[in-house]
Order: sequence, then structure tokens, then C-alpha cells
Amino acid sequence: MSQLDPPQPSLQGTIQADGPRCDDRLSSYSYELPEKAIAQMAVEPRHSARLMALDAAGGWRDRIVADLPGLLRPGDLLVLNDTRVLKARLHIRRSDGGAGELLLLEPRSEDTWLSLVKPGRRIRVGDQLQLTTPGGPIGIAVVDADQASGGRLLRFPLRGMDAMEQLLNSCGHMPLPPYIRDSSQADARYQTTYAEKPGAVAAPTAGLHLSHELRHWLAAAGVRSATLTLHVGLGTFRPLDTEDLSRLELHSERVEVSRQLVDAVRTTRAAGGRVIAVGTTSCRALEGAAQAHGGQLDAFSGRVKLCIRPGYRFRVVQGLLTNFHLPCSSLLLLVSALIGRERLLEHYADALASGYRFYSYGDAMWIDPEAVLPEARP
Repeated sequence: MSQLDPPQPSLQGTIQADGPRCDDRLSSYSYELPEKAIAQMAVEPRHSARLMALDAAGGWRDRIVADLPGLLRPGDLLVLNDTRVLKARLHIRRSDGGAGELLLLEPRSEDTWLSLVKPGRRIRVGDQLQLTTPGGPIGIAVVDADQASGGRLLRFPLRGMDAMEQLLNSCGHMPLPPYIRDSSQADARYQTTYAEKPGAVAAPTAGLHLSHELRHWLAAAGVRSATLTLHVGLGTFRPLDTEDLSRLELHSERVEVSRQLVDAVRTTRAAGGRVIAVGTTSCRALEGAAQAHGGQLDAFSGRVKLCIRPGYRFRVVQGLLTNFHLPCSSLLLLVSALIGRERLLEHYADALASGYRFYSYGDAMWIDPEAVLPEARP
């Protein structure tokens, strides 16, 4: 696996570790995953994916995502992440003539981007890279190294997100996870139906289940929706390497929480509705914005690196729609914070035994607010 790849699935045996102190050990969030359980293609239609619906009694029901209008209540608010995935993987020529690859992570200025590079030892500060485009080759300057990510800062001969996305659409490739083997067929579905703001290098995968039809059915059932933006980057997919989770720090990601969304959340809560995050990125953005304002949700534009793990009390989010996540990942920690690590791993074992499909193109889990641990509720 190169540094350009999200983490590979762990196929190691389950680590048996119980007790409250085990919640603070990364190895306690491992589980055994057969390769055949990793979804290679998304189902059609989107809303036909299976849905493990958790209940307040500790059990679950086998549903499909299209059942969401009946699981939610009129007046509930769905919070969606409207980030759009960039075709951020580029094939280039190095200064010495050899082949190389880039994974653009985020802009650092109008013309400079942070990027992971391959091969890292052969792409150095001062090098001039060449990218072949339909309009001819362009040069990319390697202007600095970034120690936090292990990447490079690259200067392009064009400015602004619109120009950059146009370039990437012409010669870039969708940065699909490495466990999806046939990228030629899969990348068309690696975008939500409501993706609007370009900037992500990975999809907010829970949102991939929401078809146009399902969003119409939800609205007809009285379920409202609002959007925020978290551009998915290293903070989501970089593997964790800290066994002692009390010392864990995540890479920060760019977040935009608007005044309109804040007002929608407040109106929902005042009327007795529930705030439901679609995906862990929406959840982390809401909670990170609240943390930035002393625990109270308010408009926010900046970077969030909040690590949510068991013991965390949520400030905003009451329920969650999510996928089945990588072992020992920050996403698994977040879901464990809602329902408890041991219960989550039990449900994952049930999901595997029942043939649920895992990861980006897999099935979903619905965590009803009544299923959330009392001590974790807002």
C-alpha cells in the first residue's frame, strides 16, 4: 500500500478485550472481516441497500434504506454533507523522466495544493513535474514538504477551485478506496446525489444511499433536511497508529456550518424534532462546530480535528445513519461513542453472519436516538 491509498481492510482475527479501560485501546476496535464481505459495487437503486436498524432494547431489525421515512418522524432534521469528490488522483512524469502519481488533498492558496505523492522518495522540493492534459503538458512545481501529512506542496499554473476542478475533470481519476478493484465501473457512483461544493478526496459514504426518490419520500413524510460541508481528507481515511486513544490526534479537515443550518437545528429542537446526521462526517462537523463555541452550535468556518470516542457526550447529534467501517478507524470510534464499543462489535458480528455488505459501497446502519447511550445523548 502506498501513501496515496486509504487504509486497507484488516483481515486479522478479532481481539478479545473487554472492560471499560479497553475502550481506550485502539486494538480493542479490531474485528475479523472476510474479504468477500467488502462491497465491490453499489446496489441499484441506491435506496435498496440493506439497513440494520438498531432499537432501544439493544436489538436490531433487518430493513432497507427505503424504509427510512417510516423510521424517522415528521419534524426530524437530516443533516447532509454536500461536499463533492474531486477527481484528485493524477498520473505525472517526474523530473528524472520516471512515472509518478499524485493525490491532491486540499488547496493551501489559490495556486498551491497539498498532495500525497508516489514515489515519495523520488519527488523532492525543487522538482518540476509534468502533467499531460488535453490542451498539452503543464508543469507543476514542488515548492515545499509537509511533515504532518508526509506530502508535498505543489504549485499549479492556474488559480482557483473552478479552474482546478476543470483540470481534474479532464485528466484526473476518482480516488476510489484500494479495496474497490474495478474502478472503471465503480467511480460513477462515488458521489452523492446532492454533492455541490468541490473539495473532498473521499465520499461521505452514508449519503451515497440517498437517491433523489428517497429524498422526495422523506420530504413528503415531513422530514426536513439541511446541509453543511466537510471536505473529506486525511482526518477521515488516514490509519490510526496510536494504541493509547487518550493521546490520539486526527488530521484536521475543512468545515463550513452556515447560519441557515444553525437556525434549522434550533428550530427543530424547539419543536421537539430530532437532529439526525447522515454520515460520520456530518456528525463530526456538527460536533466540531459546537466544540469551537464552547459546546453550543453556532455558525463556523474553519478546521476541525475533533476525535469522538467512547465517553464523549454529544452536543448536537441525536441519531445517525452510517455505513459499516474499517477496523481500528476513527469512524468506528465515533459510532462506538453513540452505542458503546461492545454493542457495536456485536452488531458487526451479526451483520457479517447475516450477509451485510461492508465499506463504501456497502449497506447501512440506522442508530435511532433511543438506541444511543443515555450518557452520550445531548
